Amino acid sequence: MRKRIYARIGIFDCCPSLVRIGANMREKYVEQALVKAVRKMGGLALKFVSPGLDGVPDRILLFPGGKIAFAETKSDGMKPRPLQVRRKRQLEELGFFVYCIDRTEQIGGIIDEIHST
Repeated sequence: MRKRIYARIGIFDCCPSLVRIGANMREKYVEQALVKAVRKMGGLALKFVSPGLDGVPDRILLFPGGKIAFAETKSDGMKPRPLQVRRKRQLEELGFFVYCIDRTEQIGGIIDEIHST
């Protein structure tokens, strides 16, 4: 019974507590879904805060086998600020993968890409 209700009101499989709100997905819901999906794969999605260096991604994604990536989460359709774009480029120049995620549907593909490298 609960599963039918969840499906009817649009709750996501990867994170049953997340509900799509109109056309937009709040950033915290995208971030929560990312954390749960990474944990499900045996990894950690650590909150990344760097005092003195603004614009860093929201999460460091750590997976078994030494796989590391960074993720910036946004509300559906939102774009990174110019400083965030610059930090993304800096990290990519160092050889890291950096993702900007604004929809929960992107998470599975991103995790697959990280694992395949």
